[in-house]
Order: sequence, then structure tokens, then C-alpha cells
Amino acid sequence: MLAHALHTKYDRRMFESRRIICRSGFFDPLNTKISEIIINKLKSKSKPSKILDAGCGEGSHLSGIQGKITLNSETDHLGVGLDISKEGIIMASKDYTNKIWCVGDLAKAPFASQKFNFILNILAPANYVEFRRMISHDGRVIKVIPERDYLQELREIFYEHTEKQVYSNDNTLELFRNKLKLMDVERVRYSVTLDHTWIEPLIHMTPLSWGTTEERLLKAHEMNVKEVTIDLTILVGKK
Repeated sequence: MLAHALHTKYDRRMFESRRIICRSGFFDPLNTKISEIIINKLKSKSKPSKILDAGCGEGSHLSGIQGKITLNSETDHLGVGLDISKEGIIMASKDYTNKIWCVGDLAKAPFASQKFNFILNILAPANYVEFRRMISHDGRVIKVIPERDYLQELREIFYEHTEKQVYSNDNTLELFRNKLKLMDVERVRYSVTLDHTWIEPLIHMTPLSWGTTEERLLKAHEMNVKEVTIDLTILVGKK
């Protein structure tokens, strides 16, 4: 549903790496917390809900979250994934066939207004004009942003002795507060012990690797990191 082709750094290798990491259970605590937020909101609703994952990539987050919701609901809920990357959507459509997957630009989302009860935006760019347009009157936007310790073990290798070694999400949080009414904030922090086979996909699944050098990427491989920190904040907002 793109008016014209767009080229991004989100390529097949990145999505394949993300799929390996997601299927390892890496993000299960995050997906569980998001599903709990949605389930608690659904308790006041009897009708099926529509869930949009804006910037869905290869679909693992939406599939995991919707699966957890289904286990706790007597109603089927519609899952829709939107991403600008054709590669990501092709993978999602092959792996998770019971959802709607769309190649499209979030800046000009191909959906009618006020049709989604939940919009997920997980570690992805946001477009709040479109979010406010597409979300239902009592719907929720659920955005996940990194905290300062997210993948700090990799950040320290990639950006040693540079200003990027320390991360702040203050601007992202302030923008969310300005565009939506902040209803809730949840911090999700835990450590993951890495299997040695996860090192390469972990490095290539994250945009953190884009701004570093080949030398530092090689160093990350050779250091064989044993454990990484997941440190994320879930923001819940409404119109």
C-alpha cells in the first residue's frame, strides 16, 4: 500500500536476526506485560477489538502479544501489522497467517479513522498525527521506548569513549506527553543469559549496530557477551 518504493536500512538480514532473537524468548516478559495491559482494558469490553502494530517488522511482537491475549479471552481479536519494509511483511505473512499484514507508510497509513482499539509502537518510530486519527475514542496507544541500560553491554562496545555510550529517552518521553494524554508508565527490566548462537543475530537485529564501525562489530563478536540487559519503558496514552 505504498505510493512508491522506499529504501530503508531495515533489511532481510535484520529481520531474520530479530526473528531468531524473538523466538528465543528474549522479549517474552515485555510481551507479557503489554498483553496484561490490553487484557485489563478489555475487561470492560464485550466486542472484539482491533490491534494495530505500527512498525511491526517481521511480526513476532504482535503474534506473541495477540497469542497471550487469546489465551485469556473468549473473543477473537483482529491483529493488523503495518511496516514500510516489504521484506519484514513478507516474513510476517509467511510465519503468522491469521493476521493482516500491510506494506505501508505510517506517515500516510492506509486505514480509516477511529478503527483501532489499540495501537502498538514497539521500539519503532511514531507518527502521532496518524495515531490520533486511527485510534478509537476510548482506545489506547502503547509505545515501548528504550531506557538508558537497554543492551548496555553492546552499547559500551559499539560506542566506547563517545557521546552515544550514554542514552537518554527524555525527548521521546516528552513528545509522547505532548501528543497524547499519558495514562500509565510501566518499566520492564531484566537480564538475559545468551546462548553463544545468539550473539550474531543480537548484534544485527538492533539499529545500534548502524552507527558503529566494522572493527567494533568484530570486537563484539569476539568478546562473546554472556549476558545482556533489557531495560524498557511502556507508555500508555489516549487521545
